[in-house]
Amino acid sequence: MDPASQDINLNSPNKGVNMDHSDNLPDVQAEGAAGNSAHPLPPGLTEEEAEELRIELTKVEEEINTLRQVLSAKERHASELKRKLGLSPLNELKQNITKSWQDVQTSQAYLSASATLDDITHSEAYKKTQETLSEAGQKTTAALNTLGTAISRRLGDMRNSPTFKSFEDKVGNLKHKVVGPRGNGDAVSSPTDTTPTQENPPF
Repeated sequence: MDPASQDINLNSPNKGVNMDHSDNLPDVQAEGAAGNSAHPLPPGLTEEEAEELRIELTKVEEEINTLRQVLSAKERHASELKRKLGLSPLNELKQNITKSWQDVQTSQAYLSASATLDDITHSEAYKKTQETLSEAGQKTTAALNTLGTAISRRLGDMRNSPTFKSFEDKVGNLKHKVVGPRGNGDAVSSPTDTTPTQENPPF
C-alpha cells in the first residue's frame, strides 16, 4: 500500500482504505499535517494558494523542530556550566528567593506601604493610643495589686475576729473528739495501754 495513497486523518472513516488521489495531487507533496488533501478547500482559497500555505506550514514546522533541538542543546550546555560552577538547584532556589524578596522590597507597592506604616506610627493618634494603652496597663496592674493587698488584709482581719476564733475552736474540739489526742502529735496508744477509752464514741 503506497503511503501517499492512504488517508492519514486518524478521525476519518476511510482511514487505512486504499484511495487513489493521483489525479488530484500536484507534483509537490507537503509533509505532516499539511499533506492531507482529502479536506475540501476553504471558500475563497484556490488550489495554488492552499499549496503555498501547505509548503509554508511545512517550513514553519521544520523551523519549530530545529528551534526545539537548539533549545534542548542550550539547556544541556547551561546545566553543564552550572554543574562545573558548583551551582545546585537548591542554591539557585535560594538565589531566586533572595532576588524576589529584594524585588518586593524595592517595589513601589512595598515602599508605599512602608511609608504609610511609618506615617501611622508617627501620627498623633497612634501615639495617643499607645499612651492610653500604656496607662491602662499601669492602672490595671496597680488595681490588681491593691485588690490582692485588700484581700490579704481582709483574710487576716477575719482570722483574728471572734467569730472565726469561735469557729476554729469548734472545729478543733470536733477534731479532738473524732481523732483523739493523737491528732495533736501525741503518741499513739498501744492496745495494752491502761488509759481508759470512751465507751460510747460520738459517731
